[in-house]
Amino acid sequence: MNRQRNNDSQTERLGAWTVMTFNLRTHTANDAGNEWTQRAPWAARTIADLAPAVVGVQEAYPLMLDDLQRELPEYDRIGMGRRGEADDEACAIFYRRDLFELLGQGQFWLSETPETVGSLGWDSDYPRICTWGRFRFRASGQEVRVYNTHFDHIGEAARIEGAKLVASVMRSHEAEFPGGASVLMGDMNGFPSDAPLRYLRGELPAEGPVPALQDAYAKLEGEIGRTFHDFLGGLEGEPIDYIFATAPLEVRRSFIERREFAGKYPSDHYPLVAELVYAGS
Repeated sequence: MNRQRNNDSQTERLGAWTVMTFNLRTHTANDAGNEWTQRAPWAARTIADLAPAVVGVQEAYPLMLDDLQRELPEYDRIGMGRRGEADDEACAIFYRRDLFELLGQGQFWLSETPETVGSLGWDSDYPRICTWGRFRFRASGQEVRVYNTHFDHIGEAARIEGAKLVASVMRSHEAEFPGGASVLMGDMNGFPSDAPLRYLRGELPAEGPVPALQDAYAKLEGEIGRTFHDFLGGLEGEPIDYIFATAPLEVRRSFIERREFAGKYPSDHYPLVAELVYAGS
């Protein structure tokens, strides 16, 4: 995949477009030597250089989102904090306003009461959320729904039940808005062999129905390696960040962006990028 800024005319002709999921690593004083104030320009440049149509970010405090917004003026964004409005971390979605019209948006909590702001679910350590947006391509009129989430890092039950809840909402939107495609992305805090990821790939039918999701890693050339690297870089390990897509979208290619900036990284996660195309394009 060409990792330079997209040629928009070629993108429209081929029907191909890219999406990115990027855990930014929260703004905290614990990251001596890797503070957000240092990393912010690198995170913005990573996004700007790759120019994805949609970016889902996790662990993003309002000041972090504002920093990115200043450097990415061609993008708009949706999503609130996990404790409501601008309170705490967000799973925000940035989208190119020149490519998309926003048709609708929402957010729900990964809990037994998903409409309750700030609610904890199952054995979750923090409130966890899923932000979604419904978009229309300005050029073609095709619609796509994008879901961005961050599963809990502690609660095993919270991860599998959260995956089921996200899948249920996606399926309800498929019925409510027929004809469009869906993209699911985020930090799932699990390896490919873990139950929530197997469920999302349709490998655990006993756990309940799930949309027909294609895993972007199926189209990644070479070794996948890890996506969480704790500011150390490297390849060893397994990913915990994912992108999935439903028909009529197909994942054509994917890659993990491992660029450095003077020997340092814009986050403790590598972003994952997928090139998507509508079947038959």
